[in-house]
Amino acid sequence: MMNILNANILIVDDEQANVILLEQILHVAGYTAVTSTTTPAAVHDLHRQNQYDLIVLDIQMPGMDGFQVMDELQKIEAVSYLPVLVITAHPGHKLRALNAGARDFISKPFEIVEVLARVRNMLEVRLLQKELLSQNDVLEQRVQARTAELREGYIETMFTMTRAAEHKDEDTGSHVQRVSFYSRALARALGQDEEFVDILFFASPMHDIGKIGIPDQILLKPGGFTPDEWAVMKTHSEIGARIMGNGKSPYLKMGVKIALCHHERWDGGGYPNGLQGEQIPLAARILNIGDIYDALRSKRPYKPAFDHTKAVEIITKGDGRTQPGHFDPAILAAFAQNHAAFQDIFETVTLA
Repeated sequence: MMNILNANILIVDDEQANVILLEQILHVAGYTAVTSTTTPAAVHDLHRQNQYDLIVLDIQMPGMDGFQVMDELQKIEAVSYLPVLVITAHPGHKLRALNAGARDFISKPFEIVEVLARVRNMLEVRLLQKELLSQNDVLEQRVQARTAELREGYIETMFTMTRAAEHKDEDTGSHVQRVSFYSRALARALGQDEEFVDILFFASPMHDIGKIGIPDQILLKPGGFTPDEWAVMKTHSEIGARIMGNGKSPYLKMGVKIALCHHERWDGGGYPNGLQGEQIPLAARILNIGDIYDALRSKRPYKPAFDHTKAVEIITKGDGRTQPGHFDPAILAAFAQNHAAFQDIFETVTLA
């Protein structure tokens, strides 16, 4: 802790004789940083500039009394410690001063022993309080740094798992990257807060992680699936949720919801659990449109790659296989209003 004798002290009194007396008392006691003013209106700006450890303040002053000075100081120290030691000869002012924020008082006429005792007691409290605030700042910085480390660790875990899925299917990489950007754009269009948007962005690539568990002869089959093969293929949702398990991070928690539910439909016609409406997690409902948009824009064994206009038409109007009723109406409306962003993402976001 800082040496008390080096504490920064301001004396405020309109009578120069009182200022000189207090300065002498403090200097003789060894205090090295004592300044003064006889202008009470200047105290607010002086304290803002110098952040005094102690202000020895006279109450009865012309023009601006000590109570008014404390009111001004509260604007600086509103949620902190007001380091004011008042000087008064009026007994009725003592309680009022304490209620106004002063921490202690000195009676007039001065007694040297009292002045030094009260100054030292107040400075001990003030400097301990400043040390505590400093320690809290350091602790907060450490918490923030640790939180950032954990976030980076969670994200790296997801990237590692996503790369494992990409290893089985080389077309997966660009797709999952674009889906993250679609999801972020749509979540922002829906007015979601940035914490949700951030988690969704990094959790979205995990939506198809369960395809790791699908046999290559099915996953990489160049033609359409038989009914039995399609039944196996659909299990990738549940496999993905099991892979991420009961992760503690918000990214993995959202990743589980997305992996399990991104093929559910608003009308209840999806899989694996036939959820409908708001039973489907919001993150999965948002990702679902981006996933389908990207699939429509991409070449598949069973279909050609559609252009942007065709993909938007299929999603918003339907084509037999995809219908507007598959999507949350609010999310579908946001997509319809912001589909140009999807076109930009498809055309610009690729693997580095």
